Amino acid sequence: MSWWNFKGWNSKEADRHISEDNWRAFLDVRKAQSEWERAYLMFDEAQGQDQIDYAIFMLEAAERKYKIHLKHAKMLGLDRSQIQAKEQSL
Repeated sequence: MSWWNFKGWNSKEADRHISEDNWRAFLDVRKAQSEWERAYLMFDEAQGQDQIDYAIFMLEAAERKYKIHLKHAKMLGLDRSQIQAKEQSL
């Protein structure tokens, strides 16, 4: 069976795979959000032109990464209520 061929999977295995993808996407969004918050704090505490320039670069990169992960989660149809149910079951 090829890795892209889902025909051999039963519905429970397919659901588990989709659930894992959703969970991974959620974790990616949370991690990117945390990185964005750290970049914002770095910008807030930057002193001197070099630190400010670097902090702006990091902030813009973190924001772009966060948007990419949000877009991916939205494409998967990820809903906050689904994630909360998954977190509570762990």
